[in-house]
Amino acid sequence: MTVCISSLRNCFEGAVPSALATCSGDGVPNIAYLSQVQYVDHQHVALTFQFFNKTRQNILANPQAVLKLADPLSGGSYALQVRYLRTETSGPLFESMKAKLAGIASHTGMADVFKLLGSDIYRVEQVTTVVPPMPGRVMVEPDLLPRLRHMTTRLNACRDLSDLLDQTLAVLQEVCGIEHTMILKLDECGERLFTVASRGYEQSGVGSEIPMGHGVIGVAARERTPIRISHMTSEYIYGKAVRGSVEALGLHHQLETAIPMPGLPETRSQLAVPILAGQQLYGVLYVESPQDLRFSYDDEDMLQILAQQFGWMARDLACAELSESAASESAHASEADEVQSTSGGPVQVRYFRADHSVFLDEDYLIKGVAGAIFWKLVQLMQTEGRAQFTNRELRLDGGLGLPDVADNLEARLVLLQRRLAERQACVQMHKTGRGRFALSASRPLRLVSAD
Repeated sequence: MTVCISSLRNCFEGAVPSALATCSGDGVPNIAYLSQVQYVDHQHVALTFQFFNKTRQNILANPQAVLKLADPLSGGSYALQVRYLRTETSGPLFESMKAKLAGIASHTGMADVFKLLGSDIYRVEQVTTVVPPMPGRVMVEPDLLPRLRHMTTRLNACRDLSDLLDQTLAVLQEVCGIEHTMILKLDECGERLFTVASRGYEQSGVGSEIPMGHGVIGVAARERTPIRISHMTSEYIYGKAVRGSVEALGLHHQLETAIPMPGLPETRSQLAVPILAGQQLYGVLYVESPQDLRFSYDDEDMLQILAQQFGWMARDLACAELSESAASESAHASEADEVQSTSGGPVQVRYFRADHSVFLDEDYLIKGVAGAIFWKLVQLMQTEGRAQFTNRELRLDGGLGLPDVADNLEARLVLLQRRLAERQACVQMHKTGRGRFALSASRPLRLVSAD
């Protein structure tokens, strides 16, 4: 190769249409413009298979082709000698291209026409410069390594999950200029993701959920691959995705307990990156922007590295919380709970066993595992006069149905604490040390359990 295709990733953003030249078995040439060319690795690219047209017939008869690319920033153009290998109709690459094509289709008013049938994988055998970059037009990309080093240093200083969540979103805003961000955690059943932190929105949406496989976030989680869209697409709007999935399951009555998902009303660029710790999926890091083409391949690479560090740190911090809470149980066993004085009329805490949803009077608070945890804690407050608790005692409580994964408990506690604070509830949760926390109530509580 005279040029490495990894240096041509600007050409794959779709700002300038690419063209594919093929030839039939009897030597008749054909040229077609492409909706999308996807960079796969330093030896392969993927093209959209949308129609059973002449290009498709030619490729199946003769796998050799020439792909013409143009760099919108430098003005350079390149010819790639490629060979068709196979077509993928499912999996991470297919879903990534499907999501990106949906954005292109909505952007061009062709949503009903552009439907991805498959991802055609080609091996790049040679790259030739057709038109060299214009003098003075070569764009010098900012060096992302210093940014990445600064961000990882900030994350390494975090002492608990709450701090890690806040610092991750803060560095994305302060170092990368990404204003709208959120982190979602995979639930205990592996069926949904719930928002544990967000930044840049009027409402935090903490506790809001997205089903696995729905929207950019759900697809990124299911396929464990980054999903990046550079144009607005109605197909991946979250309010629609959440409501549609609930209604399809016949769960209309649960819509009243659905916390609105945070998000821009008209997002034009989206990037969802799975958060992994080894082979274990923690959740998804999601960023969006009202600008077209806001996130590049380099941004995608950088966020993948950041998400991997987050995943390992979240797991390690959760294990440290449980370990230290075990040690603190004996060290603080003799400490008496400080009973919080309450005033005003009682607040009715209603708990529904079916989905563990909790209401404070008529105000919906939380559901699921976090709801079961809250109900357990307020019961102990009422029956034993307790205010101090540890992560370890919750972990050992078989009635809560917690999985073996330690970070799920820590994430649920962070979610509960933030939800209580956001609602300015009469019950508040305060961290008192590693693996320890306290509850305080400003008004008397009247507990009501319902089936």
